[in-house]
Amino acid sequence: MSSHQVEFLGSRDEVLSGLLELPEGPPSAFAIFAHCFTCTKDTTAASRISRGLSAHGIAVLRFDFTGLGSSDGEFANTTFSSNIDDLVHAADYLRTKHEAPALLIGHSLGGAAVLAASHAIPEVRAVATIAAPSDTDHILHVLRSSRPEIEEKGEAEVCLADRPFRIRKEFLDDIQHQPQRRRIKELPAALMVMHSPADTSVGIENASRIFGAARHPKSFVSLDGADHLLSRRSDAQFVAATLAAWASRYLPVAAESTEVVPEAGVVTVSENGRGLYGQQIVAGQHVLSADEPIPLGLDTAPSPYDLLLASLGACTSMTLRMYAERKQWPLSHVSVSLRHSRIHAKDCETCETEKGRIDHVERTITLTGELNDDQRERLLEIADRCPVHRTLHSEVSIHTTVGPDDAHP
Repeated sequence: MSSHQVEFLGSRDEVLSGLLELPEGPPSAFAIFAHCFTCTKDTTAASRISRGLSAHGIAVLRFDFTGLGSSDGEFANTTFSSNIDDLVHAADYLRTKHEAPALLIGHSLGGAAVLAASHAIPEVRAVATIAAPSDTDHILHVLRSSRPEIEEKGEAEVCLADRPFRIRKEFLDDIQHQPQRRRIKELPAALMVMHSPADTSVGIENASRIFGAARHPKSFVSLDGADHLLSRRSDAQFVAATLAAWASRYLPVAAESTEVVPEAGVVTVSENGRGLYGQQIVAGQHVLSADEPIPLGLDTAPSPYDLLLASLGACTSMTLRMYAERKQWPLSHVSVSLRHSRIHAKDCETCETEKGRIDHVERTITLTGELNDDQRERLLEIADRCPVHRTLHSEVSIHTTVGPDDAHP
């Protein structure tokens, strides 16, 4: 699994900061995780659940809403409606860079937001709420002590989760005009409601109302003993595993591969869907990956030149080991370090090319063991005889043909 920082424009044209959690292989689907009110993408629940889903093959984008965490903008200028729009913009980002999200997950008020945003993201197949209020009026209850001041002065500083936030009257007005019950009733996706009976921040009755208002297919899972923020690792892990199993029933089924298993000595490379340049490499029974470094690619795997150097390094080390074993020399360990660059041909004294730039590989070989000088010198000579080294220095013929159009559905 790997985490990648991403940025995209939100509802107010502010730059929003996010993390894209990618699984080890091609994602079975993409999801968006919406954090709780005044929280960030880095809360315990957001990070653990996103990574847990990634471990089950689902790529998850979690991001900071406008004015929170690492995202730009002023929180005071945001509303519940702007949070919904931020989710839609996050979906637009995934649709452009990868694929549209099929799963939306929301924690607390983020749950209310994904219920609303699902109507504006046509690709969504499943929605999950965790400790979510059934109605946005719940926030009015949270702000009840500051509401008179907000109504009178137009704004007020409110302490939430031991941090000060400026809340404006526009936020209150927006909250009171959200058709949340209708959104739940007309939800265009399968629904999973997850809630703890012990939640003292958002009561379990909210889960009952959400579940009762929604149409089938719908499911409910009790998070017995969990607190509102899912601060225990075991609770977050249970949520991730349960969501992955449940969502698999509704997410798009990947087409079965029609590729023929490569015969020995055949390497097959195909795009793996992780960004524009991610590749899956199948060599017999072994599966590897390749990618371009940031900013061109996502840096999810070694680059093609990294793999080329790895091939030369592995072949060098194996060749030295074979030779030392045959000679019964006391070589205890071999290490090969390589670096690729482009240099001016005039700087290479042993090269036939005289103009322009040429590829240059620096190879450092470390030999450990009680070897004498003659043995070390001989092993360095043998290094240049490894098959990959000789291939790189010899004339190579590459014949290319075009496969059938339907080879990869």
